[in-house]
Amino acid sequence: MRLPPKLIVGFRIALVLSIALICYLATSPDEDPITASASDKASHLLAFFTLALLTDFAFPLSRLGWVKVALLMGFGLGIEVVQYFLPYRTFSLLDLLTDGFGIALYALSLPMLMKLPLLAQRWR
Repeated sequence: MRLPPKLIVGFRIALVLSIALICYLATSPDEDPITASASDKASHLLAFFTLALLTDFAFPLSRLGWVKVALLMGFGLGIEVVQYFLPYRTFSLLDLLTDGFGIALYALSLPMLMKLPLLAQRWR
């Protein structure tokens, strides 16, 4: 059983909304730099895990391969480039690396996710 078309559209809408939210958060000033830096890497990890999942489910006819990963990493790089030009943000290779770890964490969790009844229909 494949994902129903309405569900795919739902994942695509969720993906677009997530990208918009991430762009907003990535370009707005940090309210509290101390707290923000402490949770920054966790935020990157969670954001790109979520983006990988949404991308994978929004386009279920192809697996999570190099094209999806390259597009997600390109998005992460784009965020870092934009942040380079903002006076209250900085470019960080460590953030980009953490983005990659978030995608890798999703890829590594696929065997477990494939067993969850709510998500399993994506791979059938």
